[in-house]
Amino acid sequence: MKRLTLFALAITLIATVFAAKTPYQAVLQHSRIRGRTHGPNVCAMQKIQGTDKKYFTNCKQWYHRKICGKPTVVSYECCPGYEKVIGEKGCPAALPLVNIYKTLGVVGATTTKMYSERAKLQEEIEGPGSFTFFAPSNEAWAALPTEILDALVSNVNIELLNALHYHMINKRLTSDDLKHGALFPSMYQDFDVHIHHYSNGIVTVNCARLVKTDQHATNGIVHVVDRVITAITNNVNSLIDTDDDLDTLRTAVAAAGLTNLLENEGFYTIFAPTNEAFEKIPPETLTRILGDPVALKDLLNYHILKNLHCSESIVAGTPLETLQGTVLEVGCDGEEMTINGKAIVTQRDKLGTNGVIHYVNELLIPDSAKTLLELVEGSVVTTASKLFKDAGLTDHLIGSEAVTLLAPLNDAFKDKSLAMTPDLKKLLRNHILKEKFSSKSLYHGQELETLGGLKLRVFVFRNSLCIENACIAAHDKNGRYANMFIVDQILAPPMGTVMDVLKADDRFSTLVGAIQRAGLTELLNKKGTYTFFAPTNAAFSAMPPADLNKLMRDPKELANLLRYHIGEEFLVSGAVTSHTRMKPLTGDKLELGTRNSTVYVNRVPVVETDLMATNGVVHAVDVIIKPLPPKIVSDQAEGSTIRRASAVRAGTQVMKKDDLFQKVLRSHSSRTMSRVQ
Repeated sequence: MKRLTLFALAITLIATVFAAKTPYQAVLQHSRIRGRTHGPNVCAMQKIQGTDKKYFTNCKQWYHRKICGKPTVVSYECCPGYEKVIGEKGCPAALPLVNIYKTLGVVGATTTKMYSERAKLQEEIEGPGSFTFFAPSNEAWAALPTEILDALVSNVNIELLNALHYHMINKRLTSDDLKHGALFPSMYQDFDVHIHHYSNGIVTVNCARLVKTDQHATNGIVHVVDRVITAITNNVNSLIDTDDDLDTLRTAVAAAGLTNLLENEGFYTIFAPTNEAFEKIPPETLTRILGDPVALKDLLNYHILKNLHCSESIVAGTPLETLQGTVLEVGCDGEEMTINGKAIVTQRDKLGTNGVIHYVNELLIPDSAKTLLELVEGSVVTTASKLFKDAGLTDHLIGSEAVTLLAPLNDAFKDKSLAMTPDLKKLLRNHILKEKFSSKSLYHGQELETLGGLKLRVFVFRNSLCIENACIAAHDKNGRYANMFIVDQILAPPMGTVMDVLKADDRFSTLVGAIQRAGLTELLNKKGTYTFFAPTNAAFSAMPPADLNKLMRDPKELANLLRYHIGEEFLVSGAVTSHTRMKPLTGDKLELGTRNSTVYVNRVPVVETDLMATNGVVHAVDVIIKPLPPKIVSDQAEGSTIRRASAVRAGTQVMKKDDLFQKVLRSHSSRTMSRVQ
């Protein structure tokens, strides 16, 4: 019964949340649920430590106890429209309805109430009508620059009254009515106020956050906001045109042909680079981009989000799509707004009729506006970057040549000699493909030509995409003219057949003789896709001499042993997962896995991987591979066996307790189970 009650309660709570009409209402409902143990109409609030900022809590914030990366303190307060009663739990009493003027005092907007009286607005908001008042909090008034506040208050009959009227709408609007992107004419010359209602429950008016919503009055409704708002009359292009700090941006926008876009209707977010941001870029890079209409347009579109995001809407890092087609990670760190983890926003929320501008002091350059060299230098392949330059390949990295660079991760160069030699220079040329490829267009068996003249093969595995032994380890970097694939290993082009690879390596001299005795030479020279776990001389030396001599005298047994080391398919180390299976030429299966960057086959470690051949790949092992012993019976089956054995052992005892058994049969639970069956 208790379980049924809990289930019904859970269903009710879920239904309550999903019945909410808006994101704000959903968050409010969640706060109610979190506060319900403290009494009726209690909401859980999260306050950022060290600030006065409070938020109704959603699931993510509740469990993380963080907003904008800063820890929060949970408090329990009366939900909007309710108040405490002395001696009773929670907030059982609905606030009595009074007019808007008195409501301003009830909700703590006492400065707005005072200024309403000074501006001769009191009579209007006490009298008949149906108004919505976005009332600035006391802190919002205090945050105004002194000169602006003085100008307002010194001319109360005009400026202050106009400012307050701009915070009012001549009809009642609840939070449900404040839809995302809605415009409402204010009571100041019908200038619109701009509403944005975000999926995380944040609601803003002209980018000011509603901190107390739906405070009902007899003649309207009050929403307390966290800043004083001003009339919006210009589009974002006009704002850029009239700001001296954005001179370079204005020139770039015109050169890229984006002026019309920024003048048209829309809901854009522009991270506007200041003159200082452009000055930080190397002159040659800036000149190149400004002189390239395609790169310039991509660069500017990378600074423009497809949707309008006021700074108050950001409470955690969120990937947001740009007009350029990729995303920016827009987040916050305390009071700082961040882009891709960097606090580069110097001014926020300059609102226009068709978008909002946030000023940034660093230029955001997308990959699509970069040369190949800039892609390499701005990535995690710094060792490869230096080697390509040392090899004299810079011209291929900075020009307009359509190529694809295979850039190994830094770890790929561990334990490798980095001294520039003719062989290394030749190898690096083979890391540059002659065409501009996308990894999504590559297919199994495809051949790619390099600057060095080699043909490299593409292999598609279940979880890996590899070019020869080098598997792609990250998303493509798509530059202005060329692309870059970050790969996990230095490329190892094929060096003849499997038999050629073995003959060229002294570690396999015993194996080569064994292959010849077993009659497998032709197999390993012909066309195919073999994976050979090749025993080294050390593997054969580890065998007892008598066993080794016997094996070498029996070509059939020797052939069977070697064929068990040869897989029927091609498999490089980068494609091995924790439970990879391979069918050998003889025997049941080979079981592969990885641990601490080492590949294992039938629990034998592979000492060197990916010796590439034209008809397969060789992996060296220092131990002869043997079939694994049969697996132990599964836990379930084993448990069943144990239970059966226990039942047999306990059978006598059960029979001796027949009286207890009969009582169980007569019990209510037993009768219920019988009916169910």
